[in-house]
Amino acid sequence: MPEPSPTPKRRGRLLRFGAAFVVLLALAGYLTVQYLTGGTGAPGCKVVSGKGDGATYEFTPEQAVNAATIAAVGTGRGMPERAVTIALATALQESGLRNIRHGDRDSLGLFQQRPSQGWGTPREIMDPTYSAGEFYEHLGKVPGYTRLPLTVAAQRVQRSGYPQAYAKHEPDATLLAAALTGRAAATLTCEGRPGATRTPSPDGVRAALVRDFGRDVVEQAGAEVDPDTGDDASPAPEGTDPPGAASAPAAASPSGPASPVAAEERTVTLPVPAGSGDGTVRDERERGWQLAHWAVANASRLHIQRVSFAGQEWTAGITDSQWRSAGPQGTAGAERHAASVRIVTGQ
Repeated sequence: MPEPSPTPKRRGRLLRFGAAFVVLLALAGYLTVQYLTGGTGAPGCKVVSGKGDGATYEFTPEQAVNAATIAAVGTGRGMPERAVTIALATALQESGLRNIRHGDRDSLGLFQQRPSQGWGTPREIMDPTYSAGEFYEHLGKVPGYTRLPLTVAAQRVQRSGYPQAYAKHEPDATLLAAALTGRAAATLTCEGRPGATRTPSPDGVRAALVRDFGRDVVEQAGAEVDPDTGDDASPAPEGTDPPGAASAPAAASPSGPASPVAAEERTVTLPVPAGSGDGTVRDERERGWQLAHWAVANASRLHIQRVSFAGQEWTAGITDSQWRSAGPQGTAGAERHAASVRIVTGQ
């Protein structure tokens, strides 16, 4: 005798259960994508004031990567910290420091630049290094921009329909600029992603350094960069590994950290050149902290485990994400490499 068909009431419950299950799957997928791409729910980043006044700003790894690029491009062009602050405040307003592929009319990218208005091709504008460079190029042509109110200077470049909107981002942009230009030491931290299953080789870090700072920053360390990798200005798609990423798992023991030999193989060491004192080269301390904070900001994207400079060290996965003293014989050789920034990938 055939089984009776489900009653309408039971059928309704099954449909509601199925719909709820689909919604849960969609939500789980969304959260996973957000975590992997540095969006909502991803391990966070934080910058604190170097003045001890308690001011802080919290942001995502995706925002941290873009902010670090904007600062690197600005200082690479010899722009002052004020210019970096203006650029960061503008990107916060225009895109929330996210490299978005949409906007008003044909606006794109961090600064919502428009191909139809001569800012570049869509591909160029979607490259954060290029778009930041274009912003600084236009800002530098604004007479006396360092003395203008931030919102006025930004508006002279952007020609926005909301000219006062930039002002509200000045406090956060000021904190970011102080850290990402290196003026405020040990003020930027991120949680990072320890134990990542895919670990870029140091070449991935070098390629990203070249893309943001130029070849000199790596060549000064005595390293060579493959032109097919180091000069690739196109940004990696969100959620993907950057150029130079290796597919092999990290060479870490399941029961403990990697051996010293393995750590050396995964380390990028950047000697920090001393400043010339004439204002044309950033002094050694600021340059070192800029590179160190850049590495921390890129930790999730490049799977960086440790960063050390000037006797202090940041380690991915530490709950409070603090910079700590490495000690005279710290894990990154703080005393021996006091004038170098050391970046250790993987785990």
